[in-house]
Amino acid sequence: FSLKELHGIFPWLVESIFGSLDGIIVGWNLRCLQGRTNPTEYSVALDFLDPSGPMMKLVYKLQAEEYRYDFPVSYLPGPVKASIQEQVLPECSLYHNKVQFPSSGGLGLNLALNPFEYYMFYFAISLITQKNSAVTHHVSPSNSAYFILVDTYLKCFLPTEGSVLPPPSSNPGGAIPSPTPRSPAVPFTSYGMHHTSLLKRHIAHQPSVNADPASQEIWRSETLLQIFVEMWLHHYSLEMYQKMQSPHVKLEVLHYRLSISSKHHGSPAQSSYQALHAYQESFKPTEEHVLVVRLLVKHLHAFSNSLKPEPLSPSAHSHTASPLEEFKRVVIPRFVQEKLYIFLQHCFGHWPLDASFRAVLEMWLSYLQPWRYAPEKPPQSAEPLPRIVSEKWAAFIQENLLMYTKLFVGFLNRALRTDLVSPKNALMVFRVAKVFAQPNLAEMILKGEQLFLEPELVIPHRQHRLFMTPTFSGSFFSSWPPTITDASFKVKSHVYSLEGQDFQYKQMFGTEVRNLVLKLAQLICQAQQTAKSISDHSAETTASQSFFSWFRFTPSEMNGSYTGNDLDEVGQDSIKKTDEYLEKALEYLCQIFKLNEAQLTQMMMKCGTAQDENGKKQLPDCIESEDGLILTPLGRYQIINGLRRFEVQYQGDTELQPIRSYENATLVRLLFRLSSALNERFADQMDVLCSREDFVGRLCRYHLTNPHLIQKIRYSPVVKERTSQNCGPRISLRFLASYRTLISLLMIYFIASWFYIGPVGCTFIILIGYFLYAIIMTFFSEGWKPHEH
Repeated sequence: FSLKELHGIFPWLVESIFGSLDGIIVGWNLRCLQGRTNPTEYSVALDFLDPSGPMMKLVYKLQAEEYRYDFPVSYLPGPVKASIQEQVLPECSLYHNKVQFPSSGGLGLNLALNPFEYYMFYFAISLITQKNSAVTHHVSPSNSAYFILVDTYLKCFLPTEGSVLPPPSSNPGGAIPSPTPRSPAVPFTSYGMHHTSLLKRHIAHQPSVNADPASQEIWRSETLLQIFVEMWLHHYSLEMYQKMQSPHVKLEVLHYRLSISSKHHGSPAQSSYQALHAYQESFKPTEEHVLVVRLLVKHLHAFSNSLKPEPLSPSAHSHTASPLEEFKRVVIPRFVQEKLYIFLQHCFGHWPLDASFRAVLEMWLSYLQPWRYAPEKPPQSAEPLPRIVSEKWAAFIQENLLMYTKLFVGFLNRALRTDLVSPKNALMVFRVAKVFAQPNLAEMILKGEQLFLEPELVIPHRQHRLFMTPTFSGSFFSSWPPTITDASFKVKSHVYSLEGQDFQYKQMFGTEVRNLVLKLAQLICQAQQTAKSISDHSAETTASQSFFSWFRFTPSEMNGSYTGNDLDEVGQDSIKKTDEYLEKALEYLCQIFKLNEAQLTQMMMKCGTAQDENGKKQLPDCIESEDGLILTPLGRYQIINGLRRFEVQYQGDTELQPIRSYENATLVRLLFRLSSALNERFADQMDVLCSREDFVGRLCRYHLTNPHLIQKIRYSPVVKERTSQNCGPRISLRFLASYRTLISLLMIYFIASWFYIGPVGCTFIILIGYFLYAIIMTFFSEGWKPHEH
């Protein structure tokens, strides 16, 4: 087709593949397309959208003619959308020289994008807009066509080996040019250019990739990364946006935006709440979204670590380094660090307290361990030893200090509110403890904290500096400031650039965090005891199972049931794994924070003595008051998470308790009427028998009275109101309504029929047996005293 025809169908084709921005058109639904379920469509889609496939060839063909396509600003991430609508240009160069006012009669602002940008915008944002599409079967995100395409594009445009492959060109002797600069269509104020004294805090992206001719080599790489980061990470709530800036910055920016708003629209200035409310958005990342971001993080580490070693001579470095090598050097601190930190903070603070947090956790741990994606391999040994973190990573740890320390504190606060008896939650605690316990890592984090806390007065020449990250007006290859050798200044710059100069830093190895770790260690001990109790209970239940278990007979039929944990469903193997995870996690925490063994031993003994005599039942944490026991916050947490419970039993008359599932309701009612009639008819005779001091009196007292109920009535008026007419001697026939009793009687009659014993004989045998049982129980209950009988 001609370019004019292709230009006309290109937006329709992109929308039909990736779906519409409002989510109404699903498109090819690449997120749910898997090779296992739809092998033909899966392979065709991957071939068609491959970096060297037909779709990208079309993109490059249209790119050669410098066509532009409109992308609505209203579908951009919330902070960017609000900024552009207030005519404040975002810092990212992706939006520079692209914002256009609508034509006459049009509605809304648009971005004028070249074909490559337009295609990648739709590809990246489909992960967000199509997240509510219906899924007819279980889909593994890491096996979907979308996930594979993200990995393919990253490997193609951010290669760890070699250089970026040139795009296929329809011109015989030329390559596809990079996009040319455009003049602004509307006057905008840029974060990087206006109010530079106040708004330099953010990491400013370059406004154009064309200022330096060398940058044309990797313009696709930079564009792809910026689009991925903006679409996937540049979402955060109002509180996060406000936290990013110090108070005086927020005030001045607010006044400036209000003045522009009132001047442009001819309306009075909005309230501060309304102005800042524009930055708030309901952003709830899905597990699939987090997995894709983790893929991006892992690849960027591998991409950055593939940087060639620097030459010994700095002058030689400046002449020989290629644009791709320079890009590798700055890709993480420049493009990813700030937005990923805010994204992780949002997830740590808003993600549900369940096992799905594992995806966020692994993404965080992947970012913290760039050495895992380094090209060098650890030496092979007969026994796998923990890998020592090399000192060469000290600079990365110091420049990402908050990623290690503040987010670790955030994880501690989450772990203290989760049920550590659950195997999945125990595994998460184990994973974090294992990562931070790597040899030499804790020492380097401590060194970073010491650099940050170093007093300013020690180095006089640092007084004139501002703790802000530098901004750049052109491509990132030009106007680089001289290398800062002061490690302390780098750490302070990192912390203040992310949190503002009024930030109160909480030391990871300080007293406050150490107390949190001790609380976590105590919860781990309690969870181990609870898991052991559940294991013992499961073993006893399994051992006591019999033929009658089919009829739901349990030892605690009459007084409630066991309230367990999800461990009951997964079996003994998972219980053992939970115990192993918690034990290793406790060991790693001791290594990291140098916890005192005596203190831990005392803590474990305290957890052990909190159990009752049988070592299984623990009461929730309470305090005694005039009105009885009152739950503490820890006690409420223990009950909510199933760690401990009160033994709640029926306190009233057993004759009047609700009909159970193992009882015949009709028989219960009939037998109650019969026993009530007998008790009313023979009440005086039973009183006389129970008042006797001989063996007959003892036998009657044991089987016709309930001493526990008498004691409860004496101390509880509520129980007295719920009992039957009196608590004296009485006959109880309710046990005959139990299916267990009925089946036992039927089996006795059935077995007796084999020996030609009739119903009368069977009844006589049963009565004799019960009479002997009554005599034996009487002796055991009050003691055998031959001289009195």
